[in-house]
Amino acid sequence: MKPPFNLSLYLVLGPQDCNGIDPVDIALAAANNGTTMVQLRDKSGRSGEQVALGKRLKAALSPLKVPLIINDRVDIALEIGADGAHVGQSDLQAARARELLGPDFILGVSASTRKEFEAIDPKITDYIGLGACFPTGSKDDAEYLDQDLFRTLTHNSKLPVVGIGGINLANAGEVIKNGADGVAVISAICGTSDPAEASRELAQTIKETRGV
Repeated sequence: MKPPFNLSLYLVLGPQDCNGIDPVDIALAAANNGTTMVQLRDKSGRSGEQVALGKRLKAALSPLKVPLIINDRVDIALEIGADGAHVGQSDLQAARARELLGPDFILGVSASTRKEFEAIDPKITDYIGLGACFPTGSKDDAEYLDQDLFRTLTHNSKLPVVGIGGINLANAGEVIKNGADGVAVISAICGTSDPAEASRELAQTIKETRGV
């Protein structure tokens, strides 16, 4: 059975984002303070190390019922028993990813343009990662969406949408106001001296924006 998931505060991280700190420590600090999903996005290309880290993340997050998603590497998601995978436009095609994963895994797909967004098949996809919402340092080639277009797409989406790209404490509320079901962040948690407090503040901002 596919695990339930909540996109509200979605942490994306890998060793390249953590300034020498163990990613598991950051993920745990965040998950204990409002982060609702975690994605391992390891750009090192070293499969063995990614498997080992993924297993440690899964073991740490499972007791907290925080789903672990693996970026791009569907094979690794399957090997470690992650909760799902996320594919971009230049990664494995979503239809093939779903075929490999089967029905019991979460599948997210990235979109950065209206055309990409409208081409996503809601029958095989569980959520859309839409962005970049703002200029971002995590992807040097990322173009960012006008927030008017972001609002139009989210309000007409058949799937839940998580905004990604350049999101921080100062602008997370704007993304939620514009229709996102959640925000995905990297440096807004990983790049801080206190990931637990950073997660807590972001989660609170999201709740306040929603009027919860």
